[in-house]
Amino acid sequence: MNIELVREYCLVKKGVTEGFPFGEGVLVFKVLGKMFATLSLNVPSSMNLKCEPEYALDLRDQYNAIKPGYHMNKKHWNTLALVDEDFTPELLWQLIDHSYELVVKGLKKADREKLKITI
Repeated sequence: MNIELVREYCLVKKGVTEGFPFGEGVLVFKVLGKMFATLSLNVPSSMNLKCEPEYALDLRDQYNAIKPGYHMNKKHWNTLALVDEDFTPELLWQLIDHSYELVVKGLKKADREKLKITI
């Protein structure tokens, strides 16, 4: 998976910023200050995404490339091996969307209104 494509996909979402709060090797994406994704720039690349707990377990059972979140709350986060051919780019986009939507749902109503998103 092309890291730049993943980065661009995350950045087109409303209210998203990027930064390196954990050092140069991990790019972090936030929506209105709340983290929804981390992208390891090391080779091989991986990505942490927030996930509904039951769905997270289902994904881990179904895909070898999806594991409990590395350095994250393993109940709510998954780590995806982006070099693994086990899942499609479409699934990755879906999981990024899911993570973003979960974080947006957890924002204050006033912040959600800033984004003009109803989830």
